[in-house]
Amino acid sequence: MVDYRDVILRPIITEKSMKLMAEDNKVTFEVAKGATKVEVKLAVEALFHVDVEKVNILNVKPKPKRVGRFTGKTKAVRKAIVKLKEGQTIDLFGEE
Repeated sequence: MVDYRDVILRPIITEKSMKLMAEDNKVTFEVAKGATKVEVKLAVEALFHVDVEKVNILNVKPKPKRVGRFTGKTKAVRKAIVKLKEGQTIDLFGEE
């Protein structure tokens, strides 16, 4: 059995993800490289005690970046956008 904390690495907090959270009840997470939709769904339901309606997964490719004359790349990330059922929420900021 997979430990669910190894599947969900961290939430992704950006302007776009906050807009999705407010309008469509979707939460964005960075997930492990080999994680499947079923594993992500089970992990979110177990860790946050919510009902998941749908999971979309996408791979974000690394982008080239420069600092002065030095070049490198950002890391490749696997993201999961999780749609929660009506009335369900995940509190990412610890607000009450």
